[in-house]
Amino acid sequence: MSPVDTTRLQRLARAYTESAVFYAAIDIELFTHVSAGADTIPAIAAATGMSELNAERLVTVALAMGLLDSEDGRIVNAADCEKFMVKGGERYAGPWMTFTRHEVPRWFDLTEKLIDPAPPTELGMYDDLTVERARKYHAATYSIGMGAGRRFCRQVDLSGRRKLLDLGGGSGAYSINAVKTFDGLEAVVFDLPPVTVVTQEYLEQNEVGDRVGTVGGDFINDDLPTGCDVAVMASNLPIYNAENIQKVVQKTFDALEPGGEMHLVGETLNADGVGPLDAALWGLAEIHYGSGGRSHSSAECISYFENAGFVDVENLDFVPNTLTRTFGRKPA
Repeated sequence: MSPVDTTRLQRLARAYTESAVFYAAIDIELFTHVSAGADTIPAIAAATGMSELNAERLVTVALAMGLLDSEDGRIVNAADCEKFMVKGGERYAGPWMTFTRHEVPRWFDLTEKLIDPAPPTELGMYDDLTVERARKYHAATYSIGMGAGRRFCRQVDLSGRRKLLDLGGGSGAYSINAVKTFDGLEAVVFDLPPVTVVTQEYLEQNEVGDRVGTVGGDFINDDLPTGCDVAVMASNLPIYNAENIQKVVQKTFDALEPGGEMHLVGETLNADGVGPLDAALWGLAEIHYGSGGRSHSSAECISYFENAGFVDVENLDFVPNTLTRTFGRKPA
């Protein structure tokens, strides 16, 4: 048996330092400068305005974290940083990576939140949503959402489907990609009224406003649009408790055309409820928003579908160790 020591616990106690390094690297556009050719400590110092000592300090940690690599004495970006962290790039995800940065102080007040007796609300942070807050939120999530939408269209064949119901679709990323990928498909994004104002902006930006519509409402409590033969609900899972997820899955089943299908994409725990960590943390994060949301397991997601009446139910990897996709079909 290996000896037990405090190494793992010490790493956890100082994990915040890694986040701080990543945020600083984004702030000074380290990955952008490296991609543009700043491949030595002096070059990085000159490009970022750091002293050579501080550039060496930062690069040393970034190399250790795997954010940067060294090739034949040259400093280069790790593959994911080159793809997603170079400002101006098509897949730049800086706004998403820093989206929860303002919440850092809240996490260090977690103890008080855990013992706070105040009851949760149904929608948490969305209870008093404004158009401006929705616009700021989706400015951060749009790039990552478009990537997820493209992945969905690679994994799911919607050929022959007529109309997609995009529940809580936000920027409309799934709908935008779907109607561009599958000829003849139309879509409707159903989201809170302030969000649909922002959705319309993204639909116009992507020139799909003639094939994707919007309806404002709360999919927990309001009637869903009808006439759809496929539905997707993506990245909303931890916001809600089991009762409400079951409710929206049932409402979707009832609203779909016979033979229709539903896809639930979300941060999902393993069937036994243990890990992955990312899914567990998204559930815990809802404590900061005051909602009743929590993490859901893949087994629970399957049960939501089966209880609603779906058949051929499966839970599949969408992004391994990050997201799964639960699928079910309404009998014809």
